[in-house]
Amino acid sequence: MSAAGGKPHVLLLRPVDAAFAAALRDRYRVLDLYAPGQTLPVLAFVAAAAAVPEPPRATVIWAGVRVDASFLDAAPSLRCVVSTAAGLDHIDLAECARRGVAVANSGEVYSTDVADHAVGLLLDVLRRVSASEQYVRRGSWPAQGDYPLGSKLGGKRVGIIGLGNIGSRIAKRLQAFGCIIHYNSRKPKDSVSYKYFPNAHDLAAESDVLVVACALNKATQHIVNKDVLEALGKDGVVVNIGRGANIDEEELVIALREGKIAGAGLDVFEHEPKVPAELFSMDNVVLSPHVAVFTEESRSDLCLHTIGNLEAFFSGQPLLTPVHADSLVQ
Repeated sequence: MSAAGGKPHVLLLRPVDAAFAAALRDRYRVLDLYAPGQTLPVLAFVAAAAAVPEPPRATVIWAGVRVDASFLDAAPSLRCVVSTAAGLDHIDLAECARRGVAVANSGEVYSTDVADHAVGLLLDVLRRVSASEQYVRRGSWPAQGDYPLGSKLGGKRVGIIGLGNIGSRIAKRLQAFGCIIHYNSRKPKDSVSYKYFPNAHDLAAESDVLVVACALNKATQHIVNKDVLEALGKDGVVVNIGRGANIDEEELVIALREGKIAGAGLDVFEHEPKVPAELFSMDNVVLSPHVAVFTEESRSDLCLHTIGNLEAFFSGQPLLTPVHADSLVQ
């Protein structure tokens, strides 16, 4: 971790592809947690980085790194945290603010891709795309005849929990399909004409589909619980592209198993990468491994966006996408 050249140190605490790594190294002296041969755990690596001459004032992290008091104690030189995630539940924003550490996230880099993925999951669940594809692959079509009918998307009442950057894009896409949009957020939004519901239970009771697109915080952990699922009802579908813990996963499994809801499309899980085994055998459930954000285009955009935030910080300019404590609520 020795210093070299006139470039500032940047602490890199997430795996990146070769192009991303090269772009960072063109501009900074990168201290890479994932460098070949590096075996230190995160906090030990951060502490070692803090001991180099001209220690790093900025770090690039992902959702797999928790930035809290212990982390900041290990790196007292840090004044900027750039997260490549959109969610902020892995960062103690209040503690960062107390210590004068600026925080930026990925902003809207992923928003379009996540919205597309949410619609894809919903279409898959309703039209049973994945399940019918497996029916064909198993050779069941000639033997058992036509596959059972799916359900139409157009006309569905879709309740969106969290009408932020992603939730708004989901709403616009589903409106184009002829869906009726309702939503729940911290407060009503004057910019939209969708019907507002002050809580998730009432939203679910008036919806055929519930889409979870909110941030994860104390107020939204298990915002979709047993009561909400029961309010959604036996013909209802849940889609989650927020955070796994936005849904009480144990109650979701029970609701699916007992037919209390009709199906689910899930990109996130409460204890990733562990997924409840019961879901694997349910053909009314579509699963993806937390990939809604990932496309080739978003990876390229993320690199440019991350470097833009770093360059703004080192030049004393405002961050491109600064976040603060109330950013956790939508």
